[in-house]
Amino acid sequence: MTNNEDLELLDLVAPDFIKTLEKRFKILQSISLMEPIGRRVLADDLNITERGLRTETDLLKKQGLLVSSKSGMSLTQTGSDTVVKLTDVLADYQGTALLEKKLSKKLGISRCIILPGNADRQYRVIDSFGRRLNQLLGSILPTGRAMISVTGGSTLARVARNLSPDLSKNRQLVFLPARGGVGESVTIQANSVCAEMALRTQSQYRALYLPEDISEKSFESLQKETSIKSVLDLIYRSDVVIHSIGTASIMADRRNLSVEEQKIVDEGEAVSEAFGDFFDQSGKLVYKVPRIGLHVRDLVKMKHVIAIAGGQSKAQAIQSYMKNAPHHTALITDEGASKLILRDNPLK
Repeated sequence: MTNNEDLELLDLVAPDFIKTLEKRFKILQSISLMEPIGRRVLADDLNITERGLRTETDLLKKQGLLVSSKSGMSLTQTGSDTVVKLTDVLADYQGTALLEKKLSKKLGISRCIILPGNADRQYRVIDSFGRRLNQLLGSILPTGRAMISVTGGSTLARVARNLSPDLSKNRQLVFLPARGGVGESVTIQANSVCAEMALRTQSQYRALYLPEDISEKSFESLQKETSIKSVLDLIYRSDVVIHSIGTASIMADRRNLSVEEQKIVDEGEAVSEAFGDFFDQSGKLVYKVPRIGLHVRDLVKMKHVIAIAGGQSKAQAIQSYMKNAPHHTALITDEGASKLILRDNPLK
């Protein structure tokens, strides 16, 4: 029997057992996403009484799955391992696999990976994106030399910290900035994200250094510069492209758009941004930030494309951008975004 059939059989004979398992799993899962966390905040998050929560957490503490300190509750290593294993065991039973299929179909892409939580409220959800990305890359990257192009952004800057050296086993990885970072804070520029990913995986990276204010006329000559051209040639031969999806209003601010550019974005009612392209709700291109590097239109030629975005606040942006995404895109997201996307326009 599969895990799913085992659980269905247990549910038939002892429904209380499954309910208890799911309740305690949810508690462990929430602690893993928000640790260290106090009992009151956790009770509010799970919508249960503090008294009811205390009974459960005392039992989980006795089992060696969590510990308490002045700053709140945290999982032990055993607790963390248990959450990882139970996530897989309960995925089918709780309908995550079905939800992933529905979301893929709704967005018109080949694969969706939905992780627990809501990145808007639980910042550790983004760490779980990074760990899942690590697994995914481990399964798709070829052995030998492999090139990975990465965009910037606060989501990917945090995701980068969760990659691990096991990715480099039998591989020579080179991380590349998908686009030249201009006007963004240094810590979230593609160059910085690449450097962090290379550091975590004990790999190499190449940087793309560009002047702050590039006029469109300067583009042609810049792209022929030897140092820039050598990196661009590698970018266009990437095995994998990893990118985030931005909310248009936040990205317009972050990209330091001029008053005129901001007006075009606002009047065009842009809701999403990726690779410097701003799209409205129907997926129509509203404005394009001139930038050296990959564009959305280039992604169709890339073997693997992975988009990462989560939180309810990103639901509209994800839907908008995916109207332009190549079909072979894989999206790593969370329950916060996915449930809102499917609720807004559920599949019949």
